[in-house]
Amino acid sequence: MKLDKKKQLAARTLNVGKNRIIFVQSRLDEIKEAITKQDIRDLHKGGAIIVKKVKGRKKVGQKNKNRTPGNIRKKINKRKQDYVKMTRKLRVYISELKNQKRLTVEQIREIRKKIRNRVFKSKASLKEYIGGLK
Repeated sequence: MKLDKKKQLAARTLNVGKNRIIFVQSRLDEIKEAITKQDIRDLHKGGAIIVKKVKGRKKVGQKNKNRTPGNIRKKINKRKQDYVKMTRKLRVYISELKNQKRLTVEQIREIRKKIRNRVFKSKASLKEYIGGLK
């Protein structure tokens, strides 16, 4: 009697490979009648379907991975990150003012140079400087 499809269903239901499923010979009649996944689960709980333990060697400790030049990620220094954040924030603010036509091209050019040279420590100091221009 072929129970390949039942074995396949059991493997899918119990999340194991087909080779690990064993049907108890004395209860093959019940297994033949099983149609749904719930039937398979009940049979497994009842002991008609057995799942073999996993075969294989014991886990070997993780292989030593040497740090080669390609694996090293350089840490970007914090001061540079702060500079990039502040510069982007200030440049976005300047571009908004440019779109509103509140600054001339020459003023924008001068302000961008000062942003690059870290004259402004915050957006508030930039606003203060722009307030003094007008």
